[in-house]
Amino acid sequence: MATYFFNAVNIPTENRHIPQSTAVAHEEFCEQYEAAIVNAGGIDIQVLGIGIDGHIGFNEPSSSLGSRTRIKTLAQSTLKANASHFGGTVNAVPKMAITMGVGTIMEAKQCLLLANGESKAEAIAHAVEGPITAEVPASVLQMHPRTVVIIDEAAAAQLKRVDYYKQVYANKQKLLSQGH
Repeated sequence: MATYFFNAVNIPTENRHIPQSTAVAHEEFCEQYEAAIVNAGGIDIQVLGIGIDGHIGFNEPSSSLGSRTRIKTLAQSTLKANASHFGGTVNAVPKMAITMGVGTIMEAKQCLLLANGESKAEAIAHAVEGPITAEVPASVLQMHPRTVVIIDEAAAAQLKRVDYYKQVYANKQKLLSQGH
């Protein structure tokens, strides 16, 4: 996150909160993390990526849509996707990680889902246009009142209603330019 996001934006270090997967007392850390969110007044903006299988955070397919911060076993596709961060070796990737739960994410005031590339197209299509299901944890974002999805053309390639979404965006921009 630091390399690809935080180093490019002006979010103060004290306002960046990512679960540590190095915590030894996992349950205690997760409880403290949830309490810290409450004590901070909640999450203003939750920035999310999406895995090729539709996971958000490390909430792999079949994660409870009401889950809280916890330790989660990573799917093989997630291990492969993260191998580049561990010398290119899948065996070097930790098999488990602490993640905010889907329920925790859904309590954020706003969610921002980012994706690029054709490898994310199927996951984006399922998350945006598919049924809400634990098999595609990102699909629950359809229920969030303030979710913004920012994707490139390649990630949008499998959306059935992409022309409509472009029309909606153009109309929103028109309203904003008129001061609405």
